[in-house]
Parts: sequence; C-alpha cells; structure tokens
Amino acid sequence: MIEILNPTELPRAREAGALVAGILQTLRSRCGVGTNLLDINLWAQSMITEAGALSCYVDYEPSFGRGPFGHYICTSVNDAVLHGLPYDYALADGDLLTLDLAVSRGGVVADSAISFIVGGSNPPESVAMISATERALSAGIAAAGPGARIGDISHAIGSVLSEAGYPINTEFGGHGVGSTMHQDPHVPNTGRPGRGYRLRPGLLLALEPWVMADTAQLVTDADGWTLRSATGCRTAHSEHTIAITNDGAEVLTLPKQAQP
Repeated sequence: MIEILNPTELPRAREAGALVAGILQTLRSRCGVGTNLLDINLWAQSMITEAGALSCYVDYEPSFGRGPFGHYICTSVNDAVLHGLPYDYALADGDLLTLDLAVSRGGVVADSAISFIVGGSNPPESVAMISATERALSAGIAAAGPGARIGDISHAIGSVLSEAGYPINTEFGGHGVGSTMHQDPHVPNTGRPGRGYRLRPGLLLALEPWVMADTAQLVTDADGWTLRSATGCRTAHSEHTIAITNDGAEVLTLPKQAQP
C-alpha cells in the first residue's frame, strides 16, 4: 500500500518527526561508556509514553523477525547494523552505536536512525563509514521531490556509498511510512535513475542508507532479530523521514540544532 497524506495531515507528520528527532538527540547525549542498552530502551519508553505517542516496535511482529520485538528502540552495536534488540550490554569506549526509532503520534509515523561513536575514541574507519551514510542520506533527500522517481533517490544514495568503497545490500532499505511504519514503496540503497514509482506531494518516505565495511552479506543473530555483518566488520546506518511537498522534500526528523 502506498499512502498519500492530505495537506491537513502534514502538521501531524511534522510533530511526529520532531518527537523522534528530539528523543534520539536526548538519548545520544545520555549515552556514554558504561551505558546499558536496556537503560536506553527504558529511556525511550519513558519519553514516548510521556509524549502521548505510541511505539512502532514493541508489538511489531513481521515475517523477518522472531516477534514481537518487545522493545521500544533498536540498539545496534559495532557489527550489528539493523533491528538491534536491546540486551544487557554496557557500552565501551569506541563502540559504534546505531539508534533506530519509529514512533506514531497523531496517527502518523516518523522513523529515523543515527550512528555515533561512544566515548572519546574516534576510529578513522568508523568515522568515515558514518560520514558516508550521512552523505548518502543527504544525496537521497536532494534527489527527492514531486515528479522524481524512486530510482532517482536510490541512484543518488548508491552512488555515494559506492564511491566511498562500500558494498551495498538491497534486502533492506528505505520505505514508505504513514499511518503504519512499513509501507510501499521500497527504496533500495542503489538503483537506476528514472525508474520506479513517481513521487507525489503527500508521500512520506523513510530513507535509510546503511553499510557494512567489507561485505554485503547479513546474518541473523541468535535473538532472532539483530542483523549483523557476515564477516564481523563494523557497520553504520543513517535515516530520516521526509515528506514530498510541492516545493521538494521536507525533512521531518531533522534535529532542532540542525534545522536552517
């Protein structure tokens, strides 16, 4: 299903996006050496509940997971890249942590992910990988707008990732959002320009370039949810929800300090 919001629903989409962005930035500021992943989940639960919003994850039970997920946020560390199930683990200096959060507020979903390094260490390879996903995300957003096609976004994202030297997996990628978290159209992280669904004002898309340092192959963790790199290499993931408008693409999950 491809869902198109009417103009009166866009303010609610903005509210959902602002909530997700704010929670992620608060969590990032709280994460440090010794922070437990289960505490991050509890903090997310508290902020979602206090805002009168609903988690898109806690009852989520798709075919690719051993569901329901049962937690409020995905916490992926080092070689984990997607759907990281929070568990009893204390973050160490230099860990590469991805936080992925989807929330429904006012009947509209927003979805976003950030990757960052914990503590004072800045491993150059990890810094470069995070930067590549962020640049790819910016390129994908720039390629989006009314009349553009999904392939234009995918090509823009894939070009940045390929030029940076990263293999690209197309099993999981961006997707439509709206009243539910995962909708059509699928937005692969590589593709051919001029192909695929034509974008229309009112369409919400979650764009999410993610990479693994030296492989495109995923393996599923014993928890039935967490997806890891097959080689044990590090990973990174960046995601924003955008709204297609008459003027282009509006980023709904941009943190306040990053807004123009």
